[in-house]
Amino acid sequence: GAAGAKVVRTEKVGSGGYCSLVNQPLRTGYPQLDAYGEARRTVAHASIDGYYRNARAERKKAARARQAGSGGGATDDDGGGGGGGGAASSPSPSDVDAAARDAVRCLEHAMVVVAGEKSVYRCVVASHATATATATSASVTGGGVGSREYRDGLKVAYSHVVAVVVDRAMDIIETVFLKDARTATPPVLPTKDGAAAAASSDPNSDDAAGVRVYGSAAAAGLRILDGVRMLGPSLAKLCDVSHDKDKGSGGGGGGGGDATTSIASDLCIAIHRTTVKNAARTLENLAKAIQADPLDGETHRPRDARVATVSSDVVRAIRLVAPFTSAYKSVTKRRALPWDPKMGDESNDLDSYVRFLIMRMLNSLQGKALNYAKDPGADASAKSTLFMMNNTFYLLEQLGATSRHKTKELPDGEIDGDTFRIDSPWFREKVGKIFEAEKTKYVKHWEVLNSHLTSVDKSELTYQGGSDKLLSLESGRLIKARFSGFIEDFEKLYSVHQPLAVVDPK
Repeated sequence: GAAGAKVVRTEKVGSGGYCSLVNQPLRTGYPQLDAYGEARRTVAHASIDGYYRNARAERKKAARARQAGSGGGATDDDGGGGGGGGAASSPSPSDVDAAARDAVRCLEHAMVVVAGEKSVYRCVVASHATATATATSASVTGGGVGSREYRDGLKVAYSHVVAVVVDRAMDIIETVFLKDARTATPPVLPTKDGAAAAASSDPNSDDAAGVRVYGSAAAAGLRILDGVRMLGPSLAKLCDVSHDKDKGSGGGGGGGGDATTSIASDLCIAIHRTTVKNAARTLENLAKAIQADPLDGETHRPRDARVATVSSDVVRAIRLVAPFTSAYKSVTKRRALPWDPKMGDESNDLDSYVRFLIMRMLNSLQGKALNYAKDPGADASAKSTLFMMNNTFYLLEQLGATSRHKTKELPDGEIDGDTFRIDSPWFREKVGKIFEAEKTKYVKHWEVLNSHLTSVDKSELTYQGGSDKLLSLESGRLIKARFSGFIEDFEKLYSVHQPLAVVDPK
């Protein structure tokens, strides 16, 4: 068989298969074993394929019902047509999560199918266990029942059956990555001169996926990897018969164990390797999506300087990926990432990725703030500073750890993503520093009022009728002039700042 590192996709994505090796005809030299292998292969493939098709149909049905309830148009969340003709809208975040869960369920079902096939295999082996031939019997072509050749033929037949199950599971998992999680269509980054990405000619268009979808894709990738980490070793063990009762009967040839189970076993290894690779891509795509977030458009740069969509989407994405700390570590140990080039035990934990996302988002926000400052009108500068204040305040409120708000751990030791908080010092130092600097800038807009709040010397005031309570006409005009200047400037400032949003309820 091919080595695990050399198992590559030869079939079209979504075609129902991953590698052409599993489609080779079975030839053991024993017609009865060939018939057994081909028959069980058909049954096993139909089981895993039918399970996936049913799950996909239910997912589409649920998506249509959800879209009908919200008044949205239907989307092909599976992308089963291989790309089709028109420009289909990107899958919703819930569709991506549902596809990932279905992929893990299919892997679980693959284990059930393989376990069943191993039981059948052992029954066949057990039925011939009483044969008089031993493992040291003469090796002749067409050896009798119980001979080394016959038992090797059984292993070849078993590998032929289970390999197609693992192959289908692998195709399902990678199809979810490439189509639903969009690893095949990464975000288009802006050009070096700061121009928007070509795919984002309309900043408010839904044709291109944004941070929200890529955030769901990153969580979906880690969810699938979590499932592969938990189920993969057990599946590989079920596929391996080299350590069964009759061990040693087929391992004498090439180095590295029993060649009769190499395809299925190598596919199990390849599942983990490709899942790690694709999970890493989903993490990188999320960071790219933040960087590619348009600098203009009402949803990206609101006219009232409220919290931008990118801020809420990044907070949501961080909370989605936060529970998968073990899966994330499995990625960083095996792949060098832009924010964590070290591998193995020297790789960093999830906090380094969260920091990278926050920094990318702050850069995006600062780019939007600069565009506010370039807008025509008296409110340009105010919108720029207030926009940064609103967004950094939102980040501190949503992700900053306090005595009252801390990340909760579930009974099984996992993190509750909905309560995730960043307790590392860098977060408040960086985000808090930006907030305070922008607040200082914003307050300066109101300092013009202080020029009218000067004291009036008592010697400048005169009173009527010898009273010290009723001001003279001249003194009244002096006080009124001070107030009129204050009111005039205040009304100007109010007209500029009143349409702007302040997210701090206090």
